[in-house]
Amino acid sequence: MNPSRLVSSVVVKIAKTKFPKFIQCFINKTYVKIFKIEMEDYEPENPCDYPTLNDLFIRHKKYIEFYEDEDIVVSPSDSKIIAHDDIEDDYVYQIKGKKYKLSELIPYETKLNGGHFINLYLSPKDYHRFHVPIDMEIVKATYIPGELKPVKPAQLEKELVFPKNKRVVLRCRDRKDRYFYFVAVGAMIVGKIHFNFDERLQKDYDEITTVEYDKPVKLNKGDELGRFEFGSSILLFFGPDHFKYLNQQDDVEVGDILGEIY
Repeated sequence: MNPSRLVSSVVVKIAKTKFPKFIQCFINKTYVKIFKIEMEDYEPENPCDYPTLNDLFIRHKKYIEFYEDEDIVVSPSDSKIIAHDDIEDDYVYQIKGKKYKLSELIPYETKLNGGHFINLYLSPKDYHRFHVPIDMEIVKATYIPGELKPVKPAQLEKELVFPKNKRVVLRCRDRKDRYFYFVAVGAMIVGKIHFNFDERLQKDYDEITTVEYDKPVKLNKGDELGRFEFGSSILLFFGPDHFKYLNQQDDVEVGDILGEIY
């Protein structure tokens, strides 16, 4: 087994183990203290009320506000924006100084040259569920097996990770009939990437596996799309001449404005 996958499988098993109440309470409180999580934003608030550490990872937010304008694209998650820019000659950056070809990440033609990309990093303290950034239809989902290397910014500065790690690529269509891409990237300790709309995507396949939807999956902005079981990354890619980046901050919360389609 790949070393990164072995470490991840061991940690995930521990995280999903239900320890005696007093031990679990200590584990959960320690996690909250280390990562300085503001539990008043979540339900339940008491860390001891979560039966496993994994349940604490995937905790629910009490309230999320999504900007209602139908042309506004919102952040799908609580995260740090580690890179965003125009797509030039089909190259994008995972972080400043580390670029790669889109074809290394997405195994089919996308026609995104001249468009815009946004990289969002979810740290271990962040809300681990992710939501639909704009009203959309999913027309295709592609599972790509790979490694489970850390996606912390410090690691991304050292080596290319996104094109090597396990990931799921969603080909989406907005209400103006233009395609964009939502890529969920696995990371160290992320055992699975869960998508709520299709159980087939929960499996670990040994080869690239694509599901095409004859009847597109229709989702509304703000719908819960899925979750990670630890920190990870979400990459968004928009085609040329139909997206404008508006965000002016490094750290965003789920529902914050990223940009608009036009």
